[in-house]
Amino acid sequence: MNLKIWLSSPHMGGDELKYIHEAFDANWVAPLGPNVDGFEQDLEKFLHDDVKVAALSAGTAALHLALIECGVEHGDEVICQSMTFSASANPIAYQGAIPVFIDSEKDTWNMCPIALQKAIEDRISKGKKPKAIIVVHLYGMPAKMDEISSIATKYEIPLIEDAAEALGSKYKGKSCGTFGRFGILSFNGNKIITTSGGGALVCHTQEDKNKAVFLSTQARDNAPHYQHSHIGYNYRMSNITAGIGRGQMEVLNERVKARRNMHNFYVDLFKDIEGVGVFSEPSNEFYSNHWLSAITIDPVQTGKTREDLRLTFLEENIESRPLWKPMHLQPIFSEAPYYGEKVAEDLFENGLCLPSGSNLTDEDRNRITKVITDFFSK
Repeated sequence: MNLKIWLSSPHMGGDELKYIHEAFDANWVAPLGPNVDGFEQDLEKFLHDDVKVAALSAGTAALHLALIECGVEHGDEVICQSMTFSASANPIAYQGAIPVFIDSEKDTWNMCPIALQKAIEDRISKGKKPKAIIVVHLYGMPAKMDEISSIATKYEIPLIEDAAEALGSKYKGKSCGTFGRFGILSFNGNKIITTSGGGALVCHTQEDKNKAVFLSTQARDNAPHYQHSHIGYNYRMSNITAGIGRGQMEVLNERVKARRNMHNFYVDLFKDIEGVGVFSEPSNEFYSNHWLSAITIDPVQTGKTREDLRLTFLEENIESRPLWKPMHLQPIFSEAPYYGEKVAEDLFENGLCLPSGSNLTDEDRNRITKVITDFFSK
C-alpha cells in the first residue's frame, strides 16, 4: 500500500531541538523560563499591533480565559460562529453559559454579519444581551472583520477572535487575532506551526496578559504561603513546549508560503472541472494562510458527492475530511438558539478539506492529481 498522505501533518524546521536542549541544559522544564518568554516575544513581533501574548497549554485554554476576562458567568449568553470546531464553543459551556450560534456567509464561510445583528437585537429584546462574541477565521480565511467589529462596537459587546487556524492570515494588512479584545491561537499538531500541543492568548494590554498568566498558574495570590482568592487553572505552556514553538517561528513564513502554494495547486487542478469550487479569498482585502485547502462539490452538476471523493481518496490511503459540522447541528448543542439560514449546513453537506500540509512532495501531489482526474473523468 502507498504511504499515507495526511490532511495536515506536523512539519519541523530543524532548530526546535536547539531550544529544547537549552531548556534541558539549564533545567528549565517548568511552565516558565526563557523559551516561554522568547516564544511570546516572537509571536508579538510577528503579529505587530503592539499586542501582548500569553503562551498557554492549548487554544481552548486561551479561549476559556478570554471568556473569564470578559466576565462571562453562569447563565450568560455568548454568540458563537456555528461552522467551527467544537473547541470554539466548549469553553462557553465550561462557564455555565449558553451559546447562541450564527450562520455563515458565502464569501468567507465565516460569521454572517447580517445574522449576527439580528441575533443581538433579538437576544436584547428577550432581556439577554450577549456577554461576548466569538468569531472564527475558518481554515485560515479572515472573517469580514469591518462589519463584525462595527456591530460588536455598536452594541458594546467584547469581540473574541478564534484565530486558531489563522496564524499568518491578514485582513486589510492587519494580522488575524489582533482585531478583538482577545485573540486565540493554537499550536496543535495539525496547525500551520506546532508545539505538539499548546496555544496562546493575544491581548492588547499588559493588565489583560498579567491576569491571564495569573489565572493560568492556579491563581496563586502574592503571599509566602499558598493562598487563593480566585479559581485558577493549570493552563501555562511549558518551557520545553515553547522551545519547539521558537524553532517553528523561524520557519513560519515558509510554512504560510507552502500552504498558499498548495491552494494554488488545487485552483489549477480544478480550473476545468465544472461544479467544483475551490475555497478562495473573495478579494485582495483578504489574505489567507490557507491552513487547509477546501472545495465544494455540486452534486447536480458533477453527478458526484464530496463523500464519493472522500472514500475514493481513502482507498488510495489519502486523508481528506468533510468540513466542520455546524455546532447548531451537534447533539450536545441541539437546544441552543440559532440565527441564520442554511449556508453552513449546505457547506457541510458539499464541502471537503483536501491534503494541505507544507511538507507534501511532488510525488504526493501527483498521487492526488491522479485520484481527482480519474474520479471526475468517470
